[in-house]
Order: sequence, then C-alpha cells, then structure tokens
Amino acid sequence: MKIEQIYTGCLAQGAYYIESNGEAAIVDPLREYKPYMDRLHKGNAKLKYVLETHFHADFVSGHLDLARQTGAQIVYGPSAKAEFKFHEAMDNEMLPLGNIFIKVLHTPGHTMESSCFLVIDEHGKEHALFSGDTLFIGDVGRPDLAQKGEITQEVLAGYLYDSLRNKIMTLQEDVIVYPGHGAGSACGKNMSSKIIDTLGHQLKNNYALRANISKEEFVKEVLTGLMPPPAYFPKNAAMNKMDSQSFNEVIERGSRPLDVATFKFVAEESDVLILDTRDPDEFVKGFIPGSINIGLNGNFAPWAGALIPDLKQEIVLVTEPGREEEVITRLSRVGFDYTIGYLDVGFSAYLKSGEPVDSIESIDAMELRKRIDKDNHLALLDVRRKSEYDAQHILNTEVAPLDYINESMSKIHRMQETYVYCAGGYRSVIFISILKARGFDKLINVNGGFNSLKDSGLFNVSAYHEPTTLL
Repeated sequence: MKIEQIYTGCLAQGAYYIESNGEAAIVDPLREYKPYMDRLHKGNAKLKYVLETHFHADFVSGHLDLARQTGAQIVYGPSAKAEFKFHEAMDNEMLPLGNIFIKVLHTPGHTMESSCFLVIDEHGKEHALFSGDTLFIGDVGRPDLAQKGEITQEVLAGYLYDSLRNKIMTLQEDVIVYPGHGAGSACGKNMSSKIIDTLGHQLKNNYALRANISKEEFVKEVLTGLMPPPAYFPKNAAMNKMDSQSFNEVIERGSRPLDVATFKFVAEESDVLILDTRDPDEFVKGFIPGSINIGLNGNFAPWAGALIPDLKQEIVLVTEPGREEEVITRLSRVGFDYTIGYLDVGFSAYLKSGEPVDSIESIDAMELRKRIDKDNHLALLDVRRKSEYDAQHILNTEVAPLDYINESMSKIHRMQETYVYCAGGYRSVIFISILKARGFDKLINVNGGFNSLKDSGLFNVSAYHEPTTLL
C-alpha cells in the first residue's frame, strides 16, 4: 500500500494518492489533473475512485476531468446532490481497492454530506483517516458555510460534535490523520501548521476533541471567532456540483500571447480586468494604468477569489515571462475560467512601447517616522485581518482589512494622503492597486509593513494578545 500527500501551499490544501496492488484512489483532487495522472503512470496503476470528502468551497475540484480521463468512479457521502453522475456511498460502506478497503464514515457538520475515508490495510487494521474538513490538525471545520433554512450554523455545529465523538474519536489512536487543509486556509479558524498527525495526539491536543466538553460548550467554542467567509466560497461550492468545462479548455482560452497593441485594445474593453501578478516590489515601480496587483508568490488564488467578485470576469494577465500557464492554472483552482490572454514578453514589452506607466510611492519605516514627526496627523491604515490587528498593532492606526475592501475604503478620504501597510507589504500593494484603479491616488505604501515598523523601534506598539482565531 502507498499513500502520498500532495500539498498545495497557496491554498493550504491536501490532496491524497492511495495505491494498492495496481488500483488507486485520489482524495480531494485539485483542478489540474496531470500530477495525478503522472503518479498513476509511474505506479502503472488504474484509478478506481475519486473520493470527495464534501463539496469544497475554497477550490474547484478536479473530479470531473479525472473521471473523464480514466473512467474512475466519483464518490461522495450520503445526501450529496450534483448534476453529474457519481456514487452516493452509504455510511460505513466498504470500498475495495487492491488489497485494502476504504471505509466511508458519514460525518456531517462542516457540510451535510461531509464524509471521512478510513483506510483499512491488508491485515484488517485501521491505518489512516482522510478527514477532509471535518477534522484538522488542532482544529475542526467551520460549520457556518452550509447554512440553509433550518440548518443553521448551530445545528451544523451540533452535528459536527456528534460526528467527531461517534465516528472519529472511537477509532484506534495510532490511526494517521490526513486533513484537507492546514494553517492558512479559511476553512478553519486556527489550524496548526502541521499537516499530518496521529489521532491519539489530536485527542490530547485538539480543543474540539476534549473528552469532557459538552455539546453546548463545543457549539459555543467552535463558532467563536468566525468571520464571514470569502465571497467566492459559495460560488466554488456551486461549481463543484455542476458539470463544468474541462481544465484543458480553460488553459487553451487563457494561453494567447498578445502584443502590446492587441493587449491594449483588449484591455480597453470596459469589463476586462488587467491582473498583474508580478511581485509587489516590482509592481510599485511601474505598471499599466488601471491594473491591479495580486502577486503570484503570495497567497495568490485565495486573494483573487476574495477580491474579484465575478467568476466569469474576463481577465488579461501581466506576468513574469514563462509563468503564464501557472497563473491561469491557479486562477482556475478558485473558479476563474475566463482568462483570455497575456501580455507577450511581459511588462518589459509595455515599457519599450512608450505607453504611459503608473506607479505607487513606497517608503520605509524610517521615512514614515520622519513624515510623522513633521505632521503627527498623518493617516495610517492597517489592512491586515482584524484578528492580526487585535493581536498587536501600531498605536493610533485604523484597521481596514483587505478582506473587506469595499467596507474599508469608506475609511479613506480621497484628498488626504494615507499610508497603508499590512504585515510585510504583499496585501498593502493589492489594497492600493485596487483603490488606485477606482480613483484613489493619494495612497502611499509602507514597505515591509507592520513587521518592519515594529522591528524599527520607532513606533509605539500595543501589548501582544494571543489570537484565538486566524480568520
């Protein structure tokens, strides 16, 4: 038997490859299917199942393309409903795979169809649990994403309590837990950076698995600290229930190199978004007027999903040359299927053309200190999450989270210079680029963000409070 975790840091997401005696199963695959096909070919294995722990909200799954390519059976747990053909497994159903079995454990709570998959090895021993978004390392899945009618977040939290105690906490303590996500995902509020653990260790260290916690206490604790989910979550969940277009179509549509003249013509269409994915340090020096920056080397896909409201938005790209397909792929993971081309040769081609270029002023901590000393009424805006701000912040600053930019922009006076910072400089440039495209032209980036301001020793900082949520 072989088990391989395929972890994607940008989404903090774990997919899994299971192989036994020439047969394979893949758990919670991402959109691009080639990495999984490569593993099948390497192991000379036939894909028998695509196992989905639930209808994912934070990414678009690759279940349909994998099934089309291999003939594998898509499997969901009880009560799942979708437009495409799949096997609705029963609770405790045993799925044979080579010399092993995969037992389906229906664990409603995160969503109603949420299920875990328990691997029972060649000797009949419980070996590994693919826990999806039911159980994370140090946390559990948030129960507020699948609310509908009488199924409130309190009701779902109660179901999750029962699922954990009746289906998971009764397993052998040496079972290996393989979760759907790790720290950085918005599917839980305070996950560990560890992405594998034993159930026994979680029983001792996960707050939600305390033996003496009542259902009422559990519901209160698991709901405390939740923030509204990213706007793209319900849209991705809906896409995962539909018979969507193939990944190959998405790549083909986006992989059109555009010279400067064509790019400019396409970009001038009123509903086309220019997305520049270069590092923020490069973007601030010069960019195409009206473009927004979401750097590919950060949490690119989740921020694109959170900040671009329409999944059918037509997008043209400015990227580092050679990374175009990577950008298109990562956008497609969160449901953006309408990239329609990219600037050939990248921003350098635009520079050489003589077309007008915009920029963002960016200063360091020392320069900010000098400016405050001259005018102590300068406006400072912290665009980190509120949980980060509450944990520690520069005194006399206002929090305006990037996550909720439409609400945050109301805190800015168009005619007043405003100094914007985040933790390190990634999010502040996103924030400024979006508002600059909306006509806010007096925003100045603080390079290095809160970390550099704090480390400089030039600013008064609040006392540190350990956060109870990372949302």
